[in-house]
Amino acid sequence: MAIQKVHARQVYDSRGNPTVEVELTTEKGVFRSIVPSGASTGANEAVELRDGDKSKWLGKGVLTAVKNVKEIIGPALIKSGIAVTEQEKLDKFLIDLDGTKTKSKLGANAILGVSLAAARAAAAEKGVPLYQYLGDLSGSKKPYVLPVPFLNVLNGGSHAGGDLAFQEFMLAPLDFPTFSEALRAGSEVYHALKSLAKKKYGTSAGNVGDEGGVAPDLKTPEEALDLIVAAIDQAGYTGKVYIAMDSASSEFYRNGKYDLDFKNPNSDQSKWLTGEQMIELYNNLIKKYPIVSLEDPFAEDDWETWSKFNANVDAHKTQVVTDDLTVTNVEFLQRAINEKAGSALLLKVNQIGTLTESIQAAKMSFDANWGVMVSHRSGETEDVFIADLVVGLRTGQIKTGAPSRSERLAKYNQILRIEEELGDKAIYAGAKFHNAQVL
Repeated sequence: MAIQKVHARQVYDSRGNPTVEVELTTEKGVFRSIVPSGASTGANEAVELRDGDKSKWLGKGVLTAVKNVKEIIGPALIKSGIAVTEQEKLDKFLIDLDGTKTKSKLGANAILGVSLAAARAAAAEKGVPLYQYLGDLSGSKKPYVLPVPFLNVLNGGSHAGGDLAFQEFMLAPLDFPTFSEALRAGSEVYHALKSLAKKKYGTSAGNVGDEGGVAPDLKTPEEALDLIVAAIDQAGYTGKVYIAMDSASSEFYRNGKYDLDFKNPNSDQSKWLTGEQMIELYNNLIKKYPIVSLEDPFAEDDWETWSKFNANVDAHKTQVVTDDLTVTNVEFLQRAINEKAGSALLLKVNQIGTLTESIQAAKMSFDANWGVMVSHRSGETEDVFIADLVVGLRTGQIKTGAPSRSERLAKYNQILRIEEELGDKAIYAGAKFHNAQVL
């Protein structure tokens, strides 16, 4: 199916910052994609092109990326004659057109918008739902697997105020027969948590961070975990709803050590932790709390500590998720696999910049018996592409925020629609989320 027109415009993400929206037109209609944006970003991520003009949008405008879509990518793609159904060929064309390793010339935000819009157009051309098209594209087997929603219910780190260094504390509702029942449990625990936080830390503790989680002024991860355990118990889901964490450790890695007081400009360097001390901290938390997933426990440069920790963690109990370490890039992912630095990939399409490369990273992970968690970004939009992606790739796990804020709920609501549509043709990943691809 020939591409008739490629258009782009600047719209806004959930933080009120500019981002890129692409519209791709074929005989079947107009297909849109909006690109998200991260706050805690890995150093090796594909480049999100920003204008840098401080007099407008604090330098965060994306008019250059929009112009690149309209004046360079669009005309070249139309001229190439590549059909929307040739995703791999189309994405390679975009990569070659940019010509840089990190997509810094045209911008990963410009390229990704076109890549995802093309996938939507291709699904329409084939007359199938997007998740089915993505499943066929990646060679996924049946039945479909609906993911465990990893709900970020308590925010710290760069996503919230307060002193808490670790960025995300998530619920993982595992022991449920369906996605919809798991989501209900997550919602009920979330409301219990909000109530407990307000009661213990004051009314403002119910305020939410970037991803919809509550953001009470906590000092330690134990305080956060105790609060979540109490909320799970109050909601009646002890033994059914588990916990996951994203430390985002690169954010507080200083001179080879970890500064858990990094928000304090006068942090006491004598209290900074070594990699070994961080390992001890995590091991104690895993023993004490029902933690089934631990993301970015160490910094993106601290490969040795990653491997040391992963070698001794009980993989059947807790998966070790690489985000900043691997940035959805097969080059870094291969190193992480070789060095046994983790056991799961966090898949963010805007970290790498095309759908094809995202699928390649997922497949490489599966081949290594790793898990794959599809993820949103902290600066999100109403675009629900990743909801279809997680079902299509059959990864069994998604993190896309708390059951709060519409840009987060949009993804969960889309999975509810998919669940309803598939009926008994789909199963819920539940406790087997880490190896969903073999279900």
